[in-house]
Parts: sequence; C-alpha cells; structure tokens
Amino acid sequence: MGDTLEFTDIYQEAKGSWNEGRLRFSKQSIVYKSTKTGKVDTISAPDLSLAQWRRVCLGHGIKLTTSTGHVYKYDGFKDSDLDSVSAFFKANYKVEVVERDMCVKGWNWGTAKFTGPLLSFDVTESPAFEIPLSNVSQCATGKNEVTLEFHQNDDAEVALMEVRFYVPPGNGEEGTDPVEAFAQNVLSKADVIQATGDAVCIFKELQCLTPRGRYDIRIYPSFLHLHGKTFDYKIPYTTVLRLFLLPHKEQMFFVISLDPPIKQGQTRYHFLILLFSKEEDISLTLNMSEEEVEKRFETKLTKHMSGSLYEVVSRVMKALVNRKITVPGNFQGHSGSQCITCSYKASSGLLYPLERGFIYVHKPPVHLRFEEISCVNFARGTTTTRSFDFEIETKQGTQYTFSSIEREEYGKLFDFVNAKKLNIKNRGFKEGMKGKENMSDSDEDQHDAYLERMKEEGKIREEGGSDESEGDSDESFNPGEELDDVAEEYDSNASGSDSEDESGGGSDDEATPKKAKPKKEAAKKSKAPPREKKERKPRREKKVKDAGAPKRPMSAYMLWLNASRERIKSEFPGISVTEISKKAGEMWKQLGKDKKEEWDKKAEEAKRNYEKVMKEYKESGGGASSAAASSSKQEPKKKAAAKASDKKKPVEKERGGGGNDSFKSREFISSEDSDSDNDSDGGKKKKKKNRKRRHSDEEEEEIASTPPSSAESGSD
Repeated sequence: MGDTLEFTDIYQEAKGSWNEGRLRFSKQSIVYKSTKTGKVDTISAPDLSLAQWRRVCLGHGIKLTTSTGHVYKYDGFKDSDLDSVSAFFKANYKVEVVERDMCVKGWNWGTAKFTGPLLSFDVTESPAFEIPLSNVSQCATGKNEVTLEFHQNDDAEVALMEVRFYVPPGNGEEGTDPVEAFAQNVLSKADVIQATGDAVCIFKELQCLTPRGRYDIRIYPSFLHLHGKTFDYKIPYTTVLRLFLLPHKEQMFFVISLDPPIKQGQTRYHFLILLFSKEEDISLTLNMSEEEVEKRFETKLTKHMSGSLYEVVSRVMKALVNRKITVPGNFQGHSGSQCITCSYKASSGLLYPLERGFIYVHKPPVHLRFEEISCVNFARGTTTTRSFDFEIETKQGTQYTFSSIEREEYGKLFDFVNAKKLNIKNRGFKEGMKGKENMSDSDEDQHDAYLERMKEEGKIREEGGSDESEGDSDESFNPGEELDDVAEEYDSNASGSDSEDESGGGSDDEATPKKAKPKKEAAKKSKAPPREKKERKPRREKKVKDAGAPKRPMSAYMLWLNASRERIKSEFPGISVTEISKKAGEMWKQLGKDKKEEWDKKAEEAKRNYEKVMKEYKESGGGASSAAASSSKQEPKKKAAAKASDKKKPVEKERGGGGNDSFKSREFISSEDSDSDNDSDGGKKKKKKNRKRRHSDEEEEEIASTPPSSAESGSD
C-alpha cells in the first residue's frame, strides 16, 4: 500500500447542498478540497479519534471525529472502498473503522444526544438523523417544545428551515427545566451571533465599495460587525474564505471573500471590499490586556499598533480569521502596474493576475481559480482595433468576458497565461497580433452561420436562376433616329428657298430640286461625323416571388442547428438567442468529421427532393402565374415609352406622286382655288412672310412655303 490514498467525486453536505471535491489520506493528515469554493479542510493524523463507515444516500460515507470534538462527514464512496480505507486507517492512524447502520424505521420519537457540534436523534440506539448545530440561526422555546431555525442556503433547491422538538416534562436535575436545558445545549454550539461584551477594536468610517457606503467596523472575537447609517451586517469568521490585498497607484483594495454571502433583501454580497489610501495612518490600542493578547494571538498582534491604516486592518483580520493574505504575484503590465484596466458587464474595473487565479474588482467582484478554468481566449475588440477582449471559460460552462483591454497589454498577459499552462483556445492569434495592425485574425475560427447559408442559397440560385428570371425586358427608347431624318428634310427645304431667292425666282420647277441636291450633299459632307449611339442597357427586372413555389432546401449546418437547438437550451439554461448562434457555431466546428458527413448527406437528399419537386411544379405550370404577373407589370412601362416616342416624331411632309413634281405643303393644296394671276412680286412677298413665320414660331408643326406658278415664270 502506498503512502497516500486519494478519492475523487467525494461530496460534503453543507446546509442542504452537496459540494463535490477531492479527498486524500496521507500518513500525516487527511485533506479535503472543495471543487466549488476551493476551501481546504485539514485533519491532523494525531487528532483523529473515531471513524465510522455508514450507508448513506450517495452510496457509502465516512464520519470522522477529532479529539477536539469536530465532526467531518464525507459521502460518495463505493462499497468496495471499505477494505482499502479500513486497512489504511489501521496501518497509519491506528484507528479502527467501525461500520454503523442508520435507523430507517421512520419513527418520530427517540432520544436527543449532543455530541460536540452535532445533535443526534437516535431511535433504538441507532441514529435517525443528525443536525450540525453550526447551521442553527435561532432557537426559541415554548411550554414543552423547542424550535430550531436554520440558515438559508441559496445553492440548495430545497432547504430545511425549521424543526420542532417536543420535550416531555420529566424528572430532570433538581431546579432545571428540561426545555431550557435543551435550548442551552443548542445555543452553546449554534451559529447565533450575539454581540455580548466589548469589541476587541473599532475602525471608524471606513470606505466600503461592496456593499457601498461608509461603515464602522467592530472587531469581536468570533465575528465582524459592520455598522452603517442604514444597514448592519454581522459576519462570522467561519464564513471567511480568503483575504486579498491589492495595490493600485495610491490606493489599496482589501477584499474579504465570504461563503455563505451576506444578504440584504434579494441581494447577495460574496465579497466585502474596503478601499484605503496609502497615505492614511492610524494608531490602535486593543481592548485587551497584554497577557490576553500574548496568550491568544502570540506574536501576531500587540496591544499597541501603529502604521498605515490598510496594514493595521489586514494584520488584525489575518490574526482573527487565521487565513493567509493573497497579494499579486510577479505579473507586471505594460505601464508597470500589477493589474490590467478593463471592463466587465459595462463597468470599468481592474483585473489582477494572481499566482493561482484571477480577481476582478470591483463591480461585480469576480474570483476565478486556475483549477476551475477550462480555457481562455483572446478576441478582437468589438468597438476598436486598439483593444482586445480576454475571455475565460470555466469547467461548468460559464464564460467571463473582460473587454476594452489596451493592445499593449496583450504580450504581457499572453506570456503570463502561457507560463501558468492554461489552455489557450486561439494560440496562433499572438503571431497575428504582432504582424498586423488590425486584429482580424481572431475571427477566423468562428463559424459564420449567415455566411454559410448565403453561400448555399447562391449555389441554388446559380443552378435554377435562369428559369426564374424569364420575362420581357423594357424596350430602349432611342429618339435620335427620327430626329436626324427630320433635320435633313428641314435643311433641304431651307436650301431650296435660298436658291430661289438668289436666282430671283426665274428658274423653272424642274431646276429647283436638281440645284438643291448637290447643296444637300455638300452640307452632309461639311457636318461633323455623327456621334456613336450608345445602346442603353435594358432595365433589370424585379423578380416576382412565387408564393406557391417549393421552399429552398437548408444547408447541412442549418439542419443540424434546428435539430440541436432545444438540446443547447437545456444544457445552457437562460442563454440568449445570439449566444445560441455563437455557441452553435463553436459546437459545429468541434463536431467530428463523421457527424458532419451525416448532415451533409441529409442536405444533399433535401436538395435532390427540392429539384424533383421544383421540376414537377414547373411542368404543372406553377411558374406561369409569376411570369404573367411580371409581364403585366411591364405593359404600362411599354405604353409610356411608345407614347413618349410619338411625341418626339415630327409631322411628315406630303410629297407628290411624280418625281418631277415640286414640294407641296398643306397651304398650297388648300389654296388651289385662289387666283393664279398674281404677279411674281406678290409670290416673293408671300414666301418671305412664310419664312418669317417659320423662324418666329419654332413650336409650329408645319411650314408654309408657296412656290411661284408656271404662268408667272412664263411671263418673266
């Protein structure tokens, strides 16, 4: 047999809840360490006087009693562990492990026995139940009964609040009441705080951050009394787990960790935080004689003490609580301080890397031991690239995010975490931080569910998008063609009239178009080369969603997420919707290759079913309604375009049937019945009048131009 015997998954009952931990038997001592709080119970081997092996609710348990009267009970053993434990105790502690059964008859009458800090209720010489008197908060007496009230435990789902004992009148000792004797036995060991006697010392008007305010702290031999203007708190020294002394610039934080916490209504304070100035001094005299001080505290305290206020307070608390004071280790930040400025839950504070954990002050205070940390993560800051986030995930699945840490602190913090051999989730992130100015590398390992879904929908749209985008496009409106034709006709008329003016009107009808033709060609040559017409792109049609079309298939990740959503909610109660997506992305990334292939196959099968159903839907004419709706929406646009083009077309000129016929306008046709004997001067005046009319009114649609008659030309 070895020198030690160790057991894991051993439970210790504390006010109705089971705390898991590790129990180790060695030759010198018995040590139990709680996994939840980290509290250590140590029993020296010479102090062990009794050991009992019992059948309990969690299998088998052992009850250990010391020579000073303290009782320790540990459950969670297996039946096969009895032989090894019994042999180890007999060989190293010289103590016999005795088997003793509990009474399970269910009787409610028996004998009450007070054994040290325990009240044992025995039925037929076997214990039915045991009550630790340290859990008793109040004891009240009646005529023939005693009522015990217990401290409430927030961690217990069901808590015992009260027990009443009926004490029958009997022949007790002369002059004693059995009810009062029962109550006195309970109160002598119960955790009932009574401020009897004088305080050892008093500290006036100390600034307290949690709970906030200024309090007078009165130090009693067994408890600490916080007296404020509104609230009073009494803190037994047995509830103090740890003491911390944390420096920051010209200030000092003195932190007291409590379990169970102090309560004010529904608020629980797990930490008591005092703030001191380094320059504040005090001279203190203890309310005890020098002999009492030396006998009780030995060299830890003296009757007269002086020095910095934070040193005196921490020294007194250390002596009374009998706990070590934890201070920051060798860590130094970028600015040379032993802490890192950051934010937690939208409140700015300080994160102190310790030798065995992290502590954050002050709102809310957080203490995380290395042994309860599963992994840490360095993440990019959400608001700026000049900072980063430090995430800590515990083995219970709780995540703490300390944000807005300056970029310069990264190297120091990374080296500290690496030296403590903590599991770093994104270990390659450090090189990316040194090589790049931005911190985009930290998001590469995060699964983006939205991006995955968009990629999948893009593939489906590429495969079947051509069928859905069928429809008529808008006609492009190019008015340049008609306008160019009109300009050429207009120029020929003007050149014809100019030639007639220069010739004095003496030319015949046939000569007019022949002379105008070469001028028209010369005018075309003198013109600048026509501008190339750019073809206008057809307008992009707006797709009309078909409500009756089959729904597109989901990707493998979305299928897995829908199937795992309820399981994630049950494993992490109270998790928000955004946190579900983030947690699902991490779980999908850690999913094995075989599991992912199963969901890939399901996604492929869903895609094939979608294609099959979509084909049947189109063959049955399902997509025709959407196409008709699309074309019906384009009809008003086409009509509007055609109407606009008609407005810009000029009025066509009418020409004669023969090639030698001169140009005839509407005025010429309507004035055939007029007198043809007008002289040539009248004809020239009429032409000039029509030309002025054409230049003065550009909005006129038709041009009046009356050539001279053949009779007039013959008379010349």
